[in-house]
Amino acid sequence: MRMALELKQRGRQLAVAIGASVINAVALNDFLTPGKIFSAGINGIAQIAALVSETMGVQIGTGWFIILFNIPIGLLGWFKVGRGFTVYSIIVAGLTAVLSILLPVASIAHNALLAALFGGILTGVGVAYSLKYGFSTGGMDIVAVVLEKTTGRTIGTLMMLINLCIVLLAGALFGWESALYTIISIYAMSRVVDSIHTRHQKLTAFIVTTQRDQVIHELHQTLIRGITIMPSVGAYRHQVSAVLMVVISRYELYDLEHAVKETAPNAFVNLVSTVDIEGKFYNETEQLRIRQGDQRRD
Repeated sequence: MRMALELKQRGRQLAVAIGASVINAVALNDFLTPGKIFSAGINGIAQIAALVSETMGVQIGTGWFIILFNIPIGLLGWFKVGRGFTVYSIIVAGLTAVLSILLPVASIAHNALLAALFGGILTGVGVAYSLKYGFSTGGMDIVAVVLEKTTGRTIGTLMMLINLCIVLLAGALFGWESALYTIISIYAMSRVVDSIHTRHQKLTAFIVTTQRDQVIHELHQTLIRGITIMPSVGAYRHQVSAVLMVVISRYELYDLEHAVKETAPNAFVNLVSTVDIEGKFYNETEQLRIRQGDQRRD
């Protein structure tokens, strides 16, 4: 059972990685590059580098620069974020680079505003779902995740700050109209990322199960969250069970659902949006510190 769920999880992550790569490559080649509108992060820097090299008489595709720039950032993610996160991020960055080389550059939206909006929206979808499933699209996404752990700011906001230099560079080299459309594209991307990848939002999960101890053990193995046990009795069959209440960030929802399905497939889970919380709620940096302390004791 555990092995089947693990394989299903890996398969889902791989499917998301491939889908994100295709979306990013389409956004790059069919919307952004034809209109000289620049993507966020490393992809945008790669676009600028490719155009600069073209003006110098050297034809180097954007995809090759994506690969080149992602090498040092991939090493940063390997040591600072985690190996699982980085491996899938490298897959997304690599596939995006290859697809941007293989796919032809063709303008679908002949209106620059539409190109900026749809290019930004598609890029945001690729970035957000990658982050939601525990990895990224590579490049500045890794830098943003590292900064989020140290500053507590949302991923989308940090990306906006990081990409400011891309806008200024695009304006200085290719005209300020191009820079303005780039701002629209990056803003659209950041809104999509924050709406999907809502790590800063909190949820309260009520888990009704007859396998109380097994579920609690699995949740403690997966999450560092307090769990409240409330005895309960089913009204129809009068079966004795327990309601486990745990408050999580929305980003931890996938891990919680996976842990519950693995130990109690028939459990009933009710999720409620949490407006505010008072008291201790560990962020990712504090959780990482606790895990490292437990490993040293072991």
